[in-house]
Amino acid sequence: MTDREAIRAKVRQAVYRTLGLEPRLNPAPRRRLITEFDLRTLAFGSDLQVPEGSLITPLARQVAMDRHITLRTAPTAASAAKVETPCMATPSAGGKAVAIGADHGGFKLKESLKGYLRELGQEVIDCGTNSTEAVDYPDFALAVAELVSQGRATRGILIDGAGIGSCMAANKVPGVRAAMCHDQSTALNSREHNDANVLTLGAGLIGEALARQIVKTWLETPFGGGRHARRVEKIMQTERRFLRKP
Repeated sequence: MTDREAIRAKVRQAVYRTLGLEPRLNPAPRRRLITEFDLRTLAFGSDLQVPEGSLITPLARQVAMDRHITLRTAPTAASAAKVETPCMATPSAGGKAVAIGADHGGFKLKESLKGYLRELGQEVIDCGTNSTEAVDYPDFALAVAELVSQGRATRGILIDGAGIGSCMAANKVPGVRAAMCHDQSTALNSREHNDANVLTLGAGLIGEALARQIVKTWLETPFGGGRHARRVEKIMQTERRFLRKP
């Protein structure tokens, strides 16, 4: 073992001890360790592809900041193949269900709202995620939005940390009118004036009690029609205008 390899081994051991990742009898696959030695020879302002799950030492991060080096996560083959299959429940033929989805930041609130939706007499299609393990909110926004767009769900509810990203992602799906609501007034307005068919919530901004109030108001408020219908139709005309033709 060279001096450099010995140093890396000692650093690895120290990092593992600090993070509580001491080797076990059947250790998980070794995670790559990124140290300052990996960065000092790189050009100023360059990028470094870092395998997903790598351990990056504090000094390495400091060197990256000093040299304006961007650390980009490169998914491993195993993680790329690990795709969570959302929406395992089969939507009802009448499309009367509420599809609900969340990222890791909204997982706990999603689980709570699922039970509440059933208390309100709603059929629920859970599109994931199924744990607090980090995931990407656009994947779940797409899963919910597609069900609504296809008419396989009447409404959709999305939850992430702030509710903003999921709203943006869902609104990219044709036919979806997603609204991020933070109180009962915005929930009522989004339905009465805008005929919103997807509700997004920020689990980091509102509590469970308020979330339930928002959901109930949003589900029970009908679209106002009239002058609002004309305006919503103009929104949809804009969407159709910019749809990509096959």
